[in-house]
Amino acid sequence: MSLTEGQSQDVSRLLRGDRRALARLLTLLERGGPDASALMRAIHPHTGRAYCVGVTGPPGAGKSTIVDGLTALWRADGLSVGILAVDPSSPFSGGALLGDRLRMQRHYLDSGVFIRSMSSRGEGGGLPLAVKGSVRLLDASGVTMVAVETVGVGQAELRVMGVADTVVVALTPEAGDAIQSLKAGLTEAADILVVNKADREGASRLAEALAASVQMGAPRDGWTPPILTTQAHTGAGLPELRQAIERHRRWMESTSLLSSRRAARRREEALELVERAVSERVRGRIQADAALQEALAAAERGERDPYSCAEELLARLLPRWPEGR
Repeated sequence: MSLTEGQSQDVSRLLRGDRRALARLLTLLERGGPDASALMRAIHPHTGRAYCVGVTGPPGAGKSTIVDGLTALWRADGLSVGILAVDPSSPFSGGALLGDRLRMQRHYLDSGVFIRSMSSRGEGGGLPLAVKGSVRLLDASGVTMVAVETVGVGQAELRVMGVADTVVVALTPEAGDAIQSLKAGLTEAADILVVNKADREGASRLAEALAASVQMGAPRDGWTPPILTTQAHTGAGLPELRQAIERHRRWMESTSLLSSRRAARRREEALELVERAVSERVRGRIQADAALQEALAAAERGERDPYSCAEELLARLLPRWPEGR
């Protein structure tokens, strides 16, 4: 499948930095299908220059405010910025509940900042697969820095490792954050740990708990995550966070880990795309086959267990599939 003439023209405009073309192509990517695949093939040779920072953590940690402050600092240095804000899905429309105009109002009219709210659509622990392609579209458009802010629920905090070059985990001193962060393995996912809203009671205790956790664990790839305190609503601590991101980037580049991590992410993305395509095709075949639908209906009625039903469906769909694989 190849792009239409209009889509090809949008790709050419995208490579020249046209933001309207970028917006249209992001929509095309989110729809998925053959057009999205053709789009990714077209832009692939023009990617690999932007640096991606993931900002994650539980709801209420001030992630949007942190991204907003970092964007202001990057812009002050003359860097162009792309922001992907992953929002919860509406249960009715499937669209994002929060809009980009609500999140980053002071940057909305800045031509050097592109902001896109994306619906999680229930995918992958709150992080849609399209985010990875969206990062590359921003990259191809000439954006220097990409910030991905997760929805902050489920396993999205960990899955952002599959998107970002540097992962910033933001926590607040509210009760339970320290325990929950340790349970969820966030200290293992983080390249930088931030205690935001550090003017609140318990901030120092949370920072100490995080420091103890980091000391107990083995450094990931030889990097020990720094623990910073910020008050993002006032900007306090954000210049230090920006410097920490730069230090991590220089360290990644000096150890060749940046290229190896990106290679591993491309491999994992290819496998995820295969899994999604296989799942969609299996569901389509079941929907079109009355016998397969009846086997599924028997499990639905409780006349047979789901395991034996699944085995029968697989045997009919993949008769030559090696058993046990």
